[in-house]
Amino acid sequence: MYTISYVDRTNLNLALSPTISSMMHDLGMSDTTKGQSFGIFFFGYLVLQIPGGYLATHWSPRKVISLCLVGWGLCAIACGLVQTLGQFELARFFLGAAESAVFPSMLVLLSNWFPRAELGRANGYWNLCQPLAIVTAAVLTGVLLQRLHSWRTALVLEGLLPFVWLPIWWFLIRDRPSEAKWISPEEREHLETTLRAESAALEPVKSNAQEEKKRFPIASVLAAFCQPVVLVLIVINFFHNSLAYGCMTFFTSSFEGHGYNAMQNGWLYALPFVVTAVLMVVVSRHSDKTNERRMHVAITYVVSGVCLIISASLQDHFWWAYFFMCLSIPGPSVALAPFWSIPSETLPKKSRGAVMGLVNACGNLGGFAGPAVTGWLRDHSHNKALPFDTLGFGILIAAALTFLLPKTAARTTA
Repeated sequence: MYTISYVDRTNLNLALSPTISSMMHDLGMSDTTKGQSFGIFFFGYLVLQIPGGYLATHWSPRKVISLCLVGWGLCAIACGLVQTLGQFELARFFLGAAESAVFPSMLVLLSNWFPRAELGRANGYWNLCQPLAIVTAAVLTGVLLQRLHSWRTALVLEGLLPFVWLPIWWFLIRDRPSEAKWISPEEREHLETTLRAESAALEPVKSNAQEEKKRFPIASVLAAFCQPVVLVLIVINFFHNSLAYGCMTFFTSSFEGHGYNAMQNGWLYALPFVVTAVLMVVVSRHSDKTNERRMHVAITYVVSGVCLIISASLQDHFWWAYFFMCLSIPGPSVALAPFWSIPSETLPKKSRGAVMGLVNACGNLGGFAGPAVTGWLRDHSHNKALPFDTLGFGILIAAALTFLLPKTAARTTA
């Protein structure tokens, strides 16, 4: 499901490449407006993050995501039908709004199913959707653009994918183990018992004030938002997404002038995300094995930032620059599993969905800032390395802030 979501986001990276598609010319874009148009998605992405996380916690993540599948399919098709830059920006905004409830709902769904000993791997395997989607979108979009010579047809065809997947999602997914008929009663009881015990351990001892908050759940959610750790999570996620989407948007610009066709550009764009998928599995498994999250996030960010800065300094040596970019791009995705395990393992269950929605919503403004700042610096700076240096230093700041997050508690054995 989320792989399809990322296809509808990332197919633009090739469609907006002026050497293989006429989209920028047709809509009258510069690098600055390209970055802004790509990033406006994340203003829409603010809209339903918190309500989506709250509804997933108190209603049904399966049903919330089903509604989102319909909404983002319509908006993704609209992106291929626009005639002006303004219409495209509007379609991108509503695409972000339609997808915004999906991420916190999925985090709630996973925390409903997987105990702490497995949560890092569960988050890691689920987030494989991101590199897999980018590889899929890069190759598929490259083929479509080369064969059809129409960015509009490519976007519309890829926008139909959510409607194909909707019945599969609706009939196969259940909100929690107690609703699933395809696992044994023993497995079901083990999961429910373990998850209840872990959830109870995170709940504070109830006071009269907390009993009062139960009558007013919004007050409880607002109190959770005011924790200092939430601000730290937001800032880290902001720099994380700035690098991820800044590189994603302008990575193909490094291929310009080397004579590659649309399909070759697709494969060059896809390779770093193949590396990403492998590293995500390795890091998430090691994080679970060691029951450690913060250091895994910090080291991943440091490697990503340093390699991006080195790549930027080697702009005149294509293959060396490409090599270090292949080591930098995986960083944000590889850090996802241990990063999102921290709030999943340290926040009370009742406020978890809304808080993670807030962190993802505000942090994803980096998805606007990264492409917008990178595009502006490309247009107004005579230093080709400066845009990527800026993103690299940002992720190094995020690495330092990681040590302000709470440590994962030692596991208890039954």
